[in-house]
Amino acid sequence: MGGIDSVWARGLQTAVRLVYPPRCLACGGPVESDFGLCPACWRETPFIGGLVCDACGTPLPGDDPGEAVHCDDCIAHPRPWAQGRAALLYRDAGRRLVLGLKHADRADIAQPAARWMAAAAASMPLDGALVVPVPLHWRRLVARRFNQSALIAAPLARALGLAHAPDLLERVRRTAPLGGQDRGARAATLEGALRVAPRRAAHVTGRPILLVDDVMTTGATLEAAARALSDAGAGAIRVVVLARAAREA
Repeated sequence: MGGIDSVWARGLQTAVRLVYPPRCLACGGPVESDFGLCPACWRETPFIGGLVCDACGTPLPGDDPGEAVHCDDCIAHPRPWAQGRAALLYRDAGRRLVLGLKHADRADIAQPAARWMAAAAASMPLDGALVVPVPLHWRRLVARRFNQSALIAAPLARALGLAHAPDLLERVRRTAPLGGQDRGARAATLEGALRVAPRRAAHVTGRPILLVDDVMTTGATLEAAARALSDAGAGAIRVVVLARAAREA
């Protein structure tokens, strides 16, 4: 029966591919396999490689000096976490992928995004870390129907072989959109908006954390989340995002 079942499954898969052929994640054009990018979109997708800021993951000019280096922004405004990485720059196809995931119900982007983020995070020590997505306020979650950071965090945790805690952080106060606000205004908007869920507080003490979000601009939301985790007694906190908004070096 096993052979018959496998033949039937392959036939069903072929039929599904004939009706729903694989499409590029970014442009919708035909590709050879599911969850892939066509050659043109691959060239337009700004994957981050080479020397990066050890705190926020933004690319830096020059060769790797063999020690941690930081961008001007992270030197001027030290982060409340140990290290950070990003898979893409937030422009071109990278921006389209983030916006598709966030606003266009493109849950199919989460799986490849998690693979890219796992590769970016691989240079950080993550043994025993708890993967924690940045939360949405419940009203926004109801309106959107999903939290894009949690969609990424689940397959990311599987890819890294780490535990996933999607409900560890909660947003207790709905905040105004941060777009157009400067760093100070964003920090003020987020003051007291995030906390560790009281029922999960015991899971945080001394535990290393990998904090996950879809995009980092100034980093204000991640900073608020990291401070909430630190206040609850978390161990070393590291962050990884799908895309980093940054000037080109």
